[in-house]
Amino acid sequence: MLLRGYGTAGPWGWLTLLLVACAAWASEITFELPDNAKQCFYEEIVQGTKCTLEFQVITGGHYDVDCRLEGPDGSVLYKEMKKQYDSFTFTASRNGTYKFCFSNEFSTFTHKTVYFDFQVGEDPPLFPSENRATALTQMESACVSIHEALKSVIDYQTHFRLREAQGRSRAEDLNTRVAYWSIGEAIILLVVSVGQVFLLKSFFSDKRTTTTRVTS
Repeated sequence: MLLRGYGTAGPWGWLTLLLVACAAWASEITFELPDNAKQCFYEEIVQGTKCTLEFQVITGGHYDVDCRLEGPDGSVLYKEMKKQYDSFTFTASRNGTYKFCFSNEFSTFTHKTVYFDFQVGEDPPLFPSENRATALTQMESACVSIHEALKSVIDYQTHFRLREAQGRSRAEDLNTRVAYWSIGEAIILLVVSVGQVFLLKSFFSDKRTTTTRVTS
């Protein structure tokens, strides 16, 4: 699968293109989506091909992003606003270039990290005999079962990695907030302590002044 990416992400757009070029035969990409930015990808798909688009926001803000999928004629096949994650399966109705975009234009200062998996078509059979009427041998059947199980394991590992990355991001954000709150409390305690000292000093200073005047 060859993806092409274009957008308004500034310097991050070149990073995304580099990631795409390095993963020309892969369907999974993780990229940075800055605030007020939009990133689009294009894929040539043959009519009748089954495709699946799955995405998830890993870090940033409320972990949400806008997603839009368009056909070669500009028709909107899928559109969701401020989604954290979703999956959409469709069958190409015609030959042409399909476009799907991720937008963070509604965010004014929060960067996002987005992961997506775009699958086009189905995996080729493990053995050529799978497409024929002849039955598979016991060894071939076992290999096919193991192959399907390994694909499921890969999918589960991917989802667990995404959850782990999202959980780590939330934990770091919470840790930062706790640290700032602790610093704020320390400053408030220091200010209150210094204020109390000066307040007590003012009480004793007024008493001395009054005693001196009475003696005189």
